[in-house]
Order: sequence, then structure tokens, then C-alpha cells
Amino acid sequence: MAKEFLSSKGVEFEVVDVTEDPQAMDEMLKISGAMATPVIVIGDEVIVGWDRGKVERALKL
Repeated sequence: MAKEFLSSKGVEFEVVDVTEDPQAMDEMLKISGAMATPVIVIGDEVIVGWDRGKVERALKL
């Protein structure tokens, strides 16, 4: 849902598959403190899980 939403709004983003990249998994845990996905980083804000409202506010949409 996050990818579809961001694409529909024309927002560029990077997808990192933490199941394929152990270093990325470590970084995700360091940033979010959680094993849940998605972890969305917008500026200094870290959003764990899909929360459309938080994403819209962080992007000022």
C-alpha cells in the first residue's frame, strides 16, 4: 500500500528488501527499533507500519 500510495502522489522513494540484505535489516532495526515493515523514513521522521495520515503529514500533502 505504501508503494502504491507514494507512486500515485509522484513521490520518489527507494525500496530496500531487508529479507535479502542483512545490513539493511540491521540498519532498519537501528533506525526503527522494530522488526515490522514497512519502515518509512521521511526527513527525520521514522514511520513504522503503513499509516497514510502520518505519511501525508510528513510529506505535507
